[in-house]
Amino acid sequence: MGWVMGIPGLILSALLLLEFGMVVFALVHAVRQRPDAFPAVDKLTKPVWLAILVASLGALVLIRNPINPLCLAAVIATGVYLADVRPKVDEVQRGPRW
Repeated sequence: MGWVMGIPGLILSALLLLEFGMVVFALVHAVRQRPDAFPAVDKLTKPVWLAILVASLGALVLIRNPINPLCLAAVIATGVYLADVRPKVDEVQRGPRW
């Protein structure tokens, strides 16, 4: 019966690892982009997004509970970056496609 308590812990650890990877991926992407690309697509500036993503990473590292409200807010903010900002920033830097 002791192994049953280990399964939720394993699931939470896997979830935290996925959240951490998602935030690190978004942060690396944001760092590599040109600063003028963000305002060009009517999004927040690069420093603001970097601050949001660094705060998200800090929340995940310090709290280490993937279902904590602050960690969930961090994941939502990162999801907004990945789903909304990243594709548009990539598109404006790639230029028109024929």
